[in-house]
Amino acid sequence: MTTTPIDLQDLRKRIYIKAKAEPAWRFWGLYVHVCKEETLHAAYAMAKANNGAPGSDGVTFAAIEAAGVEAFLKGIRDELVIGTYRPQPNRRREIPKGDGRMRVLGIPCIRDRVVQGALKLILEPIFEADFQDGSYGYRPKRTAHQAVQRVAEAIVSNKTYVIDVDLASYFDTVRHDLLLGKVAERVRDDQVLGLLKRILKASGKRGVPQGGVISPLLSNLYLNEVDRMLERAKEVTRNGRYTYIEYARYADDLVILVDGYRRWNWLKDAAWRRLVEELAKLDVQLNQDKTRRLDLSRGGAFSFLGFDFRRAKTRRGVWGARYTPRMKARTAILQRLKDVFRRYRSQPIDRVIALINPILRGWVGYFRVGHSSRCFGYVQDWVEKKIRRHLMRARQRQGFGWKRWSRTWLYEVLGLYDGYRIGLRKPKALPVQAVS
Repeated sequence: MTTTPIDLQDLRKRIYIKAKAEPAWRFWGLYVHVCKEETLHAAYAMAKANNGAPGSDGVTFAAIEAAGVEAFLKGIRDELVIGTYRPQPNRRREIPKGDGRMRVLGIPCIRDRVVQGALKLILEPIFEADFQDGSYGYRPKRTAHQAVQRVAEAIVSNKTYVIDVDLASYFDTVRHDLLLGKVAERVRDDQVLGLLKRILKASGKRGVPQGGVISPLLSNLYLNEVDRMLERAKEVTRNGRYTYIEYARYADDLVILVDGYRRWNWLKDAAWRRLVEELAKLDVQLNQDKTRRLDLSRGGAFSFLGFDFRRAKTRRGVWGARYTPRMKARTAILQRLKDVFRRYRSQPIDRVIALINPILRGWVGYFRVGHSSRCFGYVQDWVEKKIRRHLMRARQRQGFGWKRWSRTWLYEVLGLYDGYRIGLRKPKALPVQAVS
């Protein structure tokens, strides 16, 4: 009997269905799928789409394609099949975090990105079946906007006591033995586990590199037990359709919200205690300076995914959630734009606009939720003034040319970005249960 080969998409779907139906099942025979030509081609396409910088070996996509992609992937496949593949050390790159500190990225070479991508393609559907509803970071069909919406809806539903969690150097402190143990709970394939161990060791004795293709999946898996604990807390305290605790996690950014009514004071302490216990099991430390416990009903505020959250009265006079871009985010975008204006000071205005429009489009696209209108107005006015000063400087004149160029002209003739509109829905209030 001849069986028809399973394509990659169908294979991933079958793995997910099996993993979802049988949470205790351990998968075997996965390594052969990692080594398949189709899997490696898909992994290369993903790496090429991201178009990242070269790794420690200096090899670029252009060099690979000049020599032939097929030969490149065949070489990788041969090494995987005969067991001689060894990942190269990651290229380290520091980028500023905005608070004076630096975030260290570990950039694998393209060859290693392809292998990590192939491994992720096969492992991802297994662990996606196990991940919890409150986890949003780097997962298929999930976005940061959904996590922001979840938090806003929790505030509207009177969950006003907040545990704002900050993990200390999370990605750098993940223990490889614990992580491999979690993978082994679902994977019974020594070749896959051996490959994953070599990938982890290439970045050091501990941690998962920020910049690795498979790192987001592994970092989510490592914290999955924290998510499960919070899901159990929701179910234990559930009363019909009403819940009294909520959470949202995006990678290592976690916020927990508890009902503000005094009857649930015990739940506030219990959630905190269980969180500390679960993190201790993982050997993950809290950043004590940035982790906070606060009450929004007393005027507190917290930050999550670039937004500041507060509890405020709506125009109808009821309590709702108000979330706006952080001042830090506004300062960062203005600094990026300022650098462009400074660097291209002597260039034609159309060249400047071609550079700043994508920056504005991406930034506004992310913050186009909640109550960003005032912040958008400030940024728009600032950009208009910079454009006007650039035009006047080209004519060796002072001022902003208010009478010379209308606002409409800047957008319709010059083509300056003009998409400053709030586009996503605001959270709807859920009916509040009477508590005696």
